Amino acid sequence: MIITPATLTALMTGFNKSFEQGKSQAASQYSKIATVIKSTSKSNTYGWLGKWPKFREWIGDRVINDMTASSYTVVNKPFESSIGVDRDDIEDDEIGVYAPMFVEMGRSSEVFPDELLFPMLDAGTTSLCYDGQNFFDTDHPVYAAHDGTGAVTSVSNYDNNGGAPQTKWYLLDTTRALRPLIYQDRKAMQFTAMTKQDDEAVFTSKQFRYGVDCRANGGYGFWQMAYCSTKPLTAENVWAAIEAMRGFKADGGKPLGIKPNMLVVRGTQQQAALEAMKQNIGGGETNTLSGQLEVLVADYL
Repeated sequence: MIITPATLTALMTGFNKSFEQGKSQAASQYSKIATVIKSTSKSNTYGWLGKWPKFREWIGDRVINDMTASSYTVVNKPFESSIGVDRDDIEDDEIGVYAPMFVEMGRSSEVFPDELLFPMLDAGTTSLCYDGQNFFDTDHPVYAAHDGTGAVTSVSNYDNNGGAPQTKWYLLDTTRALRPLIYQDRKAMQFTAMTKQDDEAVFTSKQFRYGVDCRANGGYGFWQMAYCSTKPLTAENVWAAIEAMRGFKADGGKPLGIKPNMLVVRGTQQQAALEAMKQNIGGGETNTLSGQLEVLVADYL
């Protein structure tokens, strides 16, 4: 094949088609656990995470919920994936071998947020959130007064089973506008090509380069909407986590109305999760947990 601008344009069209095919074949899961926040700068500061909007009787002047003094900032990071196509392969009509690579690049770009966000659940026991505590922690401060003053009560959204080494599982409330995790999207995935005949990589390495890049990052939302446990994955222990979340209150003592609706597990816990959720238990007794939660088997935990 003689390499001409028209040839390179046709190749770009074909590779882009394979890329889009890969995207369409992928089934990402991140939108189930994260809210997408469109970013327009280098970083976003989520000062408002310290205030949970609530209604009060209007007596006298309005009480404005100021942003908390503590801040939680998520800095965008660049990510990329690239493929080099050998000039000789184009000249020898061997470009078919590259199609699966571009399909896989498309699939990878679609599930990239999954790979970024789901490990954040595991890291949540050692990663800080807006209140200065780890996202999953035994000592989240809740204040006696609605303005964040007064006596402090420590509240836990983490059951580490007394420190016994066990596999983590997660209970989430994903019914609100802000989900437990944040996917901060600064620049969406963009497919580009460097295919000029006088490009340095073509001249020195005989490679036409194709790649995709984005700018994004993940962050933690309200800790009250997530619970981590390392206890055995049983109906009894899931119910205990549900009841703990249902008891969460805002500063000032008002119930938050948390309604956990999703159990997130890894592939090695799928059978245990299904056993915990099955309709009937030993002896034909009805399992009260059955049908209460969506089970999400995460691909990237």
